[in-house]
Amino acid sequence: MTNYWLLKTEPSTFSIFDLQNNSNQTTQWEGIRNYQARNFIKDQMKVGDKVFIYHSVKEPIGIFGTGQIIKQAYPDYFQFDSSSKYYDAKARPEKPIWFMVDLKLEQIFDKPITLAQLKSYNELKEMLVVQKGSRLSVQPVSEKHWNFIYSLSVGSSSKSGS
Repeated sequence: MTNYWLLKTEPSTFSIFDLQNNSNQTTQWEGIRNYQARNFIKDQMKVGDKVFIYHSVKEPIGIFGTGQIIKQAYPDYFQFDSSSKYYDAKARPEKPIWFMVDLKLEQIFDKPITLAQLKSYNELKEMLVVQKGSRLSVQPVSEKHWNFIYSLSVGSSSKSGS
């Protein structure tokens, strides 16, 4: 069974367009340093899961496209690198704390589906990303919410290679 996710990223750090320009349009989704988000990655994400790629912080804030998990959780090696901003002195290779997955771009929407748009639909009122104070960078999305949001993008998306 496919799971659905929303992955937040700050476009000044890494955007969906950076993903589009990466080799094979893939990336490792590293740097998660929240235990709840880490647990979603480590315990629930699997190959084939679908993700919305969401730009936060900089306008327009919203969902810019979709991707797919292509490699299940493995230790985030930046936690062991003392020169990395993601270094964690408590982490050990034999007992990693943080994990990452690999992601492949599926498509970029012609126009993002903004947070304001998401909040305007009664059908999405239970979705985590529209909840006040919801800052989690990895969020589960119900199949119902995924299908509704995806239907908003129909006619407003292009394949990643275009």
